[in-house]
Amino acid sequence: MNAFTIKDLENLSGIKAHTIRIWEQRYSFLNPQRTDTNIRYYSGEELQKLLNIALLNKYGYKISHIDRMSVAEMNEKILALSSAEAQQERVVNQLISFMTALDMEAFENVVDGYIKNRGIEKAILQILFPFLERIGILWQTNHINPAQEHLVTNIIRQKLIVGIDTIKTHVQTTKKALLFLPEGEHHELGLLFVNFLLKNRGLKVLYLGANVPIKDVESVAAITTPDFLYTHLTSMAKNFNIEKILVHIQNRMPSRTVLVSGIATQQYKKKLPANIHFKKSLAEVMDYIYNI
Repeated sequence: MNAFTIKDLENLSGIKAHTIRIWEQRYSFLNPQRTDTNIRYYSGEELQKLLNIALLNKYGYKISHIDRMSVAEMNEKILALSSAEAQQERVVNQLISFMTALDMEAFENVVDGYIKNRGIEKAILQILFPFLERIGILWQTNHINPAQEHLVTNIIRQKLIVGIDTIKTHVQTTKKALLFLPEGEHHELGLLFVNFLLKNRGLKVLYLGANVPIKDVESVAAITTPDFLYTHLTSMAKNFNIEKILVHIQNRMPSRTVLVSGIATQQYKKKLPANIHFKKSLAEVMDYIYNI
């Protein structure tokens, strides 16, 4: 679907819902529709406009000035932004817009162009993973068309696998990692991304994939003796119980170091078993990997 709540706009743009409401009152660039129960909803075009406005505002343009810009002028100003960070955000915004419009050809063309110009590693770090972080919450709350999720997921999965297969690194280490997703977890992109980062650091990676019973992980770990295990939890389904998974891992592999990342870690408040360590952000994941 191409109807978004104000919370969706907040998650995708980084602009607080309260600020969006104030902008609606003062300026003319957003005109949401309302449901029968008076709840705001926004079109894909309004989402794209807000992404552009948020980008220009972040890099120095006043909202009152942006409000007077035509679409063409706004696009011109965005293209003229000089910082590398701003241009990366511009590309991520493009990917979001193409996804919501189901324009997969344009989506893939942008990704392929970025890979051609900057290489697969920079494409993954600078646009693909930031894109996944931005839209991930929509997937978890079902605020996005499943067709959009599947189409985008398959494209990014292909790029990640190609990136993993073509890694050439001069970094060498004897460290070994075992990567898996537990039963009930099928969102593989985050784990593939970690696979890429670890291999790029010269680690030997054993990749079990998605929906693996913990007893099978235990069996493989006993034979291969990895230095650590890694899983990435993003599922927010009602029947997905992260505490049960962590307890199961602790009971079967109490002496194994297990790293866990993903959106599910950000909402978990209970005390962790001693052998399990959360990495709650991309920065924490990157910091750990580059210090191995």
